[in-house]
Amino acid sequence: MPTITVYKNDFQSLLHQSPSANRTVSIEELEAWLMLTKGELKGYNPETGELRIELQDSNRPDLWCCEGIARQIRIKQQGKLSPYPFFSEQSQSQAQIIVKPGIEQVRPYVAACAARGYRVTTEGLAQLIQTQEKLAEIFGHKRKTVSIGIYQLPKITFPVTYELVKPDEARFTPLGMETVMTLSEILMVHPKGLEYGAILAGTGRLPILRDAANQPLSFPPIINSREIGEVQVGDDQLFVEVTGTDLPMVVLTLNIFASNLADRGATIEPIEVQYPRSTSLGKRVTTPLDLGKSKTIQIQKVEQALGQELGAQTVARALETYGYDVSAGKGSVKAKLPPYRQDLMHMMDVVEDVAMSLGYAEFTPVMPAQFTVGGLSDIEHTSDRARELMVGLGFQEIISNILGSPDSYSGRMRLEGTEWGGMVEVDNVMSLSFSCLRQWILPSLLRVEAASSRAFYPHRLFEAGDVVIPDASHELGSRTETVLGAVIVHASAHFSEIHSCVDVLFYYLGKEYSLETVQHPSFLEGRAGRIIVAGQPVGIIGELHPEVLDRWQIAMPVVAFDLNLSQLLS
Repeated sequence: MPTITVYKNDFQSLLHQSPSANRTVSIEELEAWLMLTKGELKGYNPETGELRIELQDSNRPDLWCCEGIARQIRIKQQGKLSPYPFFSEQSQSQAQIIVKPGIEQVRPYVAACAARGYRVTTEGLAQLIQTQEKLAEIFGHKRKTVSIGIYQLPKITFPVTYELVKPDEARFTPLGMETVMTLSEILMVHPKGLEYGAILAGTGRLPILRDAANQPLSFPPIINSREIGEVQVGDDQLFVEVTGTDLPMVVLTLNIFASNLADRGATIEPIEVQYPRSTSLGKRVTTPLDLGKSKTIQIQKVEQALGQELGAQTVARALETYGYDVSAGKGSVKAKLPPYRQDLMHMMDVVEDVAMSLGYAEFTPVMPAQFTVGGLSDIEHTSDRARELMVGLGFQEIISNILGSPDSYSGRMRLEGTEWGGMVEVDNVMSLSFSCLRQWILPSLLRVEAASSRAFYPHRLFEAGDVVIPDASHELGSRTETVLGAVIVHASAHFSEIHSCVDVLFYYLGKEYSLETVQHPSFLEGRAGRIIVAGQPVGIIGELHPEVLDRWQIAMPVVAFDLNLSQLLS
């Protein structure tokens, strides 16, 4: 979760837009207010006024900044969100960005705005840079889907052009450097080029933003020009642009920046983006742009989720004091998120906002009406027994994450395009390293083994844990089951060795089994078998394929089994 640095005086100045907040804020008050943002104060330095705040909500990038936290608290104090006129006014934008054909092959979307009237302070500049980094790194998946540039507006001659150029065709002095460099040199020499250059790998031409005077603004998503893109304390006219591969994310990011600058007193001027082709928002898109749509929420469902009768007026008022645009009806409310938010994916998101707005202390706790005695389920008894047996057989237990990458669970296991390679993927992930749920245990064991090459052999590892298997017949489209996996690794590891372990395991579990030959991409042909119990397959056993070991960079032979305890129990 993101942790941000906020300066107390700067935070108070943002709260001063509310008359009731025109005073010194105590640390106790701040900690109480942070409940509205799922924030927690992690540290305070009275000498510098520096506050460190950890945010627990990964769906609210608007809160990953001083302005966003102050805004959420200010809305609660004022009773409603103060309007941002630049989202509703239909004035014709005088400044334009022209997107040239071909850019859609690399980084297709851009959004921008101008901000006048806010004179940048030391604290304000620190917040601009911090927000830029947090949104690009976390929300923008390390600049892959979103990156942000901030510039000195007076130095720019419109219209700005967003296009592709050859790597040595454009040159400028990048931020942090004293020398004029080509785009290819920036990728090879500049620290940001080395860090983010992989985003543009395989592209023969590179994106660039240039103004009408042919001055380069930036090389997105790598680095800004030093001449135009080095914002300094005292600047009072800024140009903000966001480029990326996902248009709603690009627009939302710009909306957050525009709202933040408006909160600091800037007048926001929209920029018109002209695309060579139609997008989901049209061919001409003026940004900032409100992407929100109203949704009807049934009061009964809110009350059922919170366990308390509230009524439409109470729910509507709670949402209004949390920033929503709300109208109450009979038995329902119509609610719309503010333009800097786009995280309403389910009715429970609204329920959570109602609870936070009202305050969790306002809900009456209800004691259980019945006395019950808990106990372990049959599958937990079985898995605990299996763990004891595996430890007795000389195996060492590991506990790993159920989330991982498609490359680990499928690609490195040679399962791509096969019936064994199906996985449940996570939508709108923060990191590709944790973008899917494992469908078997062996990749988790191999990940540990790949990092254990310096440990004395033999290695005997096991894990009993949950996996998620795609199943169209299930109401959720998948089923969660408990699986036992084990590997033996040493120079002379062979099928009979792991087979003997399975034999002992089934004997003490009181189950009979048989093996039948199976061709599995992860195992050597003729050295793999399907484990059968009562005529049904419950697992697989065999010697891992050398190509699998090479992809995991494991230098020793590996024998393994993967046993579905849930199916074994049933």
